[in-house]
Amino acid sequence: MVRNTQQGNAIRQALKKAGRPLSAQEILNLAQKKVPGLGIATVYRNLKSLHEESSVVAVELPGQPPRWELAPAKHHHHFLCNICDKLYEINACPEDLQHLLPAGYTLEEHDLLLRGLCDNCSRNKKQSE
Repeated sequence: MVRNTQQGNAIRQALKKAGRPLSAQEILNLAQKKVPGLGIATVYRNLKSLHEESSVVAVELPGQPPRWELAPAKHHHHFLCNICDKLYEINACPEDLQHLLPAGYTLEEHDLLLRGLCDNCSRNKKQSE
């Protein structure tokens, strides 16, 4: 069980307010607005405890440190911006992917990561062209 501390509350609030998966550094930057003396080690300790109690989940991307999000209510996927490197939730799923597999294969689970430009980076790119 995670203790209800000022630091833990600030970390949970940062994740909730962001509404998207965050790196530990992003969590630290947001949570420090509520708890100025908060350090990265405390963020990691709290994330570990929150993860153990299934309040947060790690979003693993190949070659990158995990991003963290509040435990989702339902299965979903993610979009990664190629410019700002922010990760966003996509609250949709193509569902039946079994038809994509070779004959005889059985799909047990899947993860889908879409990559491109977020709205902000897309607008900035168009303005600079």
